[in-house]
Amino acid sequence: MLKKFKQHLHQNFPLLEDGKLLIAVSGGIDSVVLAHLCSQLDLSFSLCHCNFNLRGQESNDDEAYVKELAKNLQVPVYTSSFETEKYATKNKVSIQVAARDLRYAWFYELLENKLYDYVLTAHNTNDNLETFIINLTRGTGLEGFTGIPPINNKAVRPLLAFSRDDITLFAIKNEIVWREDKSNASIKYIRNKVRHKVIPILQEINPHVLESFQNTLEYLNESQSLINDATKNISEQVVSYKHNLLTLNCKKLNELPNKKAYLYQLLHTYGFTAWNDVVDLVSGQPGKQVFSKTHRLLKDRNFLILTTNNQNLTEKGPFVIKETSTEISHPIKLTIINTTDSTPENNHQIIINKDLITYPLSLKKWHHGDAMHPTGMTGSKKISQLFKDKKLSLLDKEKIWLLADAKDRIIWVIGLRQDRRFTADKTATNRSKISFIS
Repeated sequence: MLKKFKQHLHQNFPLLEDGKLLIAVSGGIDSVVLAHLCSQLDLSFSLCHCNFNLRGQESNDDEAYVKELAKNLQVPVYTSSFETEKYATKNKVSIQVAARDLRYAWFYELLENKLYDYVLTAHNTNDNLETFIINLTRGTGLEGFTGIPPINNKAVRPLLAFSRDDITLFAIKNEIVWREDKSNASIKYIRNKVRHKVIPILQEINPHVLESFQNTLEYLNESQSLINDATKNISEQVVSYKHNLLTLNCKKLNELPNKKAYLYQLLHTYGFTAWNDVVDLVSGQPGKQVFSKTHRLLKDRNFLILTTNNQNLTEKGPFVIKETSTEISHPIKLTIINTTDSTPENNHQIIINKDLITYPLSLKKWHHGDAMHPTGMTGSKKISQLFKDKKLSLLDKEKIWLLADAKDRIIWVIGLRQDRRFTADKTATNRSKISFIS
């Protein structure tokens, strides 16, 4: 295996040969063999170990073993202890997800602080097949069937081309001692259930299932490359960025023969799952929207606009402002000071006659039917018409706040227009300057 591993590195991971490496070692056979292989090839590396404190004394024994391994291999070692269960509870995730989040955050911290180039993990072909089957049961696009990436940012998996049997045989021949995690034998976890129940049946059907799986992965990755090329071409036609927001042209999307497939490729990384609703949005009415856990897709005229889920956009108010207030920090930033000025400096500022206003003031979002008496105009005007005149998008409208008095009279469409009924003329003696800090 050593000769094959050396050739594999030279052909597929030449970046590792002269790199400064971290090897993540749990104490299990895969990571221990990876450390020994790298040592026999005289690569420059250190070990790192995560103690997740999930198995009592066994977790501490794993840490002690890795420290001894580093001593025997004559390389540095870094260890970290995590309160994994506490993290999982706080963040409402499974223990497996918590452990993954914690270890990779720490790996990248080590890479940055200790100036390492890459972190190596010991995922193998069996792990890859297990992930494939798990993704199959959960439902996934093609990218879920292309396997664990050999390189993901600075995480490298050089053992993906080797089976667990290859690794075990190497360990036995070289009299390498490793630690067994007893929890790996339990079928309480999905991955272990796949490992101990499903894959043995597949191997009964086809003793060479791992080799066949490797071939399948190669075909699927080639197919994914074709899809990526096609998606890139379509993206150049339908995707644009306005004010740092991703937008999709609905007219051009409707001209595509495989609209749903392209929408999936363009948007699946943002967590959307209701793909029929996303497709319907393309031809839907303005104002319709679809949510994922982290993002929102909004129909605005002839475009879909992608935004993050922003709590400020869902807050409607009203937020009360006392007469004595001089500074507001939520939901937007305002400063209020007494002044002798009579003319505002820009549309982010107004001068009001306090004698014409009933306190307290309030900040609120606009509703259909809201109207004001804009400066520079006669009569009243609906806020919706003001927005239309300014050609504001739905997203822009959502960001607008109104300043009103206790009688619900609109004093200011903040950042756009003041109501002339409350302006301070030269005879006003009780004036306030209100400034919006964007």
